[in-house]
Amino acid sequence: MSATRIISFGCRLNAYEAEVISEQADAAGLPETIVVNTCAVTNEAVRQARQAIRRARREHPAARIVVTGCAAQVDPEHFAAMSEVDHVVGNAAKMERATWADLAGGRLEHVVVDDIMSVTETAGHLLDGFGSRARAYVQIQNGCDHRCTFCIIPYGRGPSRSVAAGEVVAQVRRLVERGYAEVVLTGVDITSWGADLPGTPQLGRLVRQILKLVPELRRLRLSSIDQIEVDRELLAALAEEERLMPHLHLSLQAGHDMVLKRMRRRHLRADAVRFCAEAKRLRPDVAFGADLIAGFPTETEDMFCGSLDLVDDCNLAYLHVFPFSLRQGTPAARMPQVPHGVVKERSARLRQKAAEALARHLSVHVGRSVEVLGERDGFGRAPDYAEVRLEGLKLGTIAVATIGSHDGQRLLGKMRA
Repeated sequence: MSATRIISFGCRLNAYEAEVISEQADAAGLPETIVVNTCAVTNEAVRQARQAIRRARREHPAARIVVTGCAAQVDPEHFAAMSEVDHVVGNAAKMERATWADLAGGRLEHVVVDDIMSVTETAGHLLDGFGSRARAYVQIQNGCDHRCTFCIIPYGRGPSRSVAAGEVVAQVRRLVERGYAEVVLTGVDITSWGADLPGTPQLGRLVRQILKLVPELRRLRLSSIDQIEVDRELLAALAEEERLMPHLHLSLQAGHDMVLKRMRRRHLRADAVRFCAEAKRLRPDVAFGADLIAGFPTETEDMFCGSLDLVDDCNLAYLHVFPFSLRQGTPAARMPQVPHGVVKERSARLRQKAAEALARHLSVHVGRSVEVLGERDGFGRAPDYAEVRLEGLKLGTIAVATIGSHDGQRLLGKMRA
C-alpha cells in the first residue's frame, strides 16, 4: 500500500476533506498510515466505520490507524477504546498541517479532539483537484447553527462558518485553469454562507461573483441547499445564468407539518411546494432532488403519506431516502419511536415512489438534445444531473447527445454529429 491510505465515509464535504488530509499527510512524509474519515449521520454509518477499522487492522497489522471525522468528533472515547486504533483526531485538528507533522514526528497524542463549538474559522484549503477530471468540489462553508431534533451533525461540525468569497473564487479559477469543466460548491449548510462574514453577503452574491470573475468556467453546480434560506439573488441567478446548472437538491426531510415541527425544521410543507413552483417558473428545466426521512418518531401513516405526496407536489426527480436512525444525544431519540418493521416498510414504499419519479423525469428528455459532461468513458451527466449513457463520450469532455430512450435509471443517447 502507499504510505497513507484514506478511507472516507459520508458526505461530499468529508470526501473533500479527505483530499486535504491526503495532501497534508503526504507532505508530512508519514510512514504506513490508514486514516478512517468517519460519518455520524446514521448508526449504520458508524457501524461501517468500525467494521472498516477492524478490517484495516487485519489486512495491515503494521500500519498506524488514525480515526477522524464526525463520528470521532462526537464520540472520541468509543474509538479510542478500540484496540485497533492508534490515534483519534477531531474535525478541526484533521484539517491542520501541524497534526500530520506531529504524527510523523511521533508527537501526536492518542486523542486530539477539541471543542468543535469553539471553532470560528474555516480555512480555504486550496486543492489542485478533487473528484474526477470532470468536476471538482470547493468547500465554501462548514458547520451548522440549526438544531434539527434528529441530527447529530452540528455536534460533529460545530457552528456555521464561511470561506471568504475571494478565496472561493481563487480556488475555482485555479481548478478551471487545471482543466475542470464543472465545479460544485459544497458544505454542511451552504445556504447559510456569508452570515458570519463582513456585510453578511448571501449565497446568490457568491454565485454571481464566481460566474462573473471566472468566465471560463463551463458549469457551476450547488450541493444540497436548505430551500427556506434561499435568497432572491440566488433565484435570480438560477433564472438568468445558464452556467448555473438547473439542479437543486433540497433538504426537505418530510411532507407533513406536524413531523416538520417535531423535527424542528424551519419550513412548512406549503413553503416547500411554493419554492419548487417558483424555481420551476424561473427556470423551467430545473430538476429537484431531496432528502426525505421515513419513520420519524411519532409519524403516523397519514403523516407518512404527506411525504409520499410531496414527491408529486414538488415534482421531485432524485430522492435520497433515509430510514430514521436513532442517534443518542438528539431530542428525537427521546420521542416515541416507530416500530422498526414499519420504518423499513415505509422506506421501501418511498424508494419505490422515488424510482417512479426518476423514470418520469427521464422520460421528459426522450427526443431532445442535451449537453453531457463525461464523468467516465461512456457515461456522463446532463445539466439537470440526469445520468446519460453515451458511447464515445470521454472523461472530462462535453458533448451533445440526442436522447433516444432511458432504462429507468439513466438516459440512453447517441452522439450528435
